[in-house]
Amino acid sequence: MTRIPEHIAIIMDGNGRWANERNLDRSMGHKAGVDAVRTITSECTRLGVKYLTLYTFSTENWSRPAAEVSALMGLVLTSLEDEIFMKNNVRFRVIGDMSRIPDDVRKKLHETEMHTAGNTKMTMVVALSYSSKWEITKAVREIAADVKDGIVRLSQIDESTISEHLETNFMPDPELLIRTGGELRISNYLLWQIAYSELYFCDTYWPDFDEECLHKAIASYQSRQRRFGKTEAQVESEEMKGEE
Repeated sequence: MTRIPEHIAIIMDGNGRWANERNLDRSMGHKAGVDAVRTITSECTRLGVKYLTLYTFSTENWSRPAAEVSALMGLVLTSLEDEIFMKNNVRFRVIGDMSRIPDDVRKKLHETEMHTAGNTKMTMVVALSYSSKWEITKAVREIAADVKDGIVRLSQIDESTISEHLETNFMPDPELLIRTGGELRISNYLLWQIAYSELYFCDTYWPDFDEECLHKAIASYQSRQRRFGKTEAQVESEEMKGEE
């Protein structure tokens, strides 16, 4: 409990395959995935995680069949219940290209953000209509405009400048990235932010990802030495000094 990640990011994969293996419509897999979101949100709050970022819908997902996209947007509307946020003292935030989101969904997202703004236990961030390449491109355009307008000089641009223009500028980078569903890729998710995140992949489909699965992921994270380019000896020396 002394080394719980402050920020956990999750790629929630496997909803469709979970449904297909049960001869169900893919939308039923997404509905089952919402139950897993409630479970993991509550458990992360209990464990003391401060930020939980969930990859809900990528910009690439817009190319899926229209019926599935429509069902997903409808599910976003029905799943934004106050209970999960207010009961757990969780603040809700959304990141992504809101220009592509239907008006009724965008309105509900904004209302949920406003209603939960005072909650302080944990921030749950939904990445919706999001891709990292879109986010970084948007940041580059904003910085270029600032240079053109004389707000910032070219020589002043550094890593923090870029981070400040990203969708995630209100929270720290994730220490742990979890991907469910057995795939071993990042899928255009938080590419800048996960430069030094610990990666954890599991075969469990997202609807079946429960508290025990989360504990295993965190235990794997805790078993690793995070060196950030330093040697093992340097890290151990710093840890010993910190204990003195």
